[in-house]
Amino acid sequence: MSAALPLHPKIAFLGGGNMAAALIGGLLKTGWPTAQIVVAEPVATRADWLRAEFGIEVNHSGADLPTDADALVLAVKPQQMAAALAGLSLKPGAVVVSIAAGVRLNTLQRLLGPQVAYVRTMPNTPALLGAGITGLFAPADTAADARALAERLLAAAGACVWVDAESQLDAVTALSGSGPAYFFLLVEALRDAGTALGLSAEVAAQLAAQTCVGAARMVGESGLDVAQLRANVTSKGGTTEAALNHLESAGLRAILATALHEADARAKALGDALDQQ
Repeated sequence: MSAALPLHPKIAFLGGGNMAAALIGGLLKTGWPTAQIVVAEPVATRADWLRAEFGIEVNHSGADLPTDADALVLAVKPQQMAAALAGLSLKPGAVVVSIAAGVRLNTLQRLLGPQVAYVRTMPNTPALLGAGITGLFAPADTAADARALAERLLAAAGACVWVDAESQLDAVTALSGSGPAYFFLLVEALRDAGTALGLSAEVAAQLAAQTCVGAARMVGESGLDVAQLRANVTSKGGTTEAALNHLESAGLRAILATALHEADARAKALGDALDQQ
């Protein structure tokens, strides 16, 4: 990027799905002008919703996006990427920010060329509430202002962390990208176990959900390490200790480690398949 960016650079979104909408909503809440955001969304009903919800310009395809955009957010399904990029034109030095799972930078560089900067990211679904976290990676020669703009965009939906190698985004996918589903499974299992102990389905669901919500807030707001939080609620010889001893002896840590390993391997396999295409 050769020139200083304005306070609110022009941002183009290729795809207007849920994650794109979360980022757009977050940007607007920070004061980003609607005139500086434009989306390409081919589904007419979705395009109409985006216009009504955000008051932004929505075009039909990537070829209709402005050529002077400072950043392009790739928010289409990985399998649709090549077709969605057809006819798209970017100015030299623009920042391409991909939130498409599994699409590696060498694939994007092959499709768009070397005249733009690339940042690959992996957000997660709590971004829809502004409570997400995104892993980001950029090649070593990526300019600082390109990195800063990418982080500014993703920070509109939550926290951001940078990783040192693109391959580590597969681990980010396994841990935080897929992580909300693990949490939902835990809440579901607690609910069902509470019902089995005689609680009504409604009461068990409320107890399980709010317990996990409250515990998550303690993790985020207490400033204590999770191991210390666990120890604080575990009395010697008490009910919590009995339950935790069973979870440990049943191999909960190993189960989670294996689960993340499987997700990491699947992410790598999907990336390989997309590269071959």
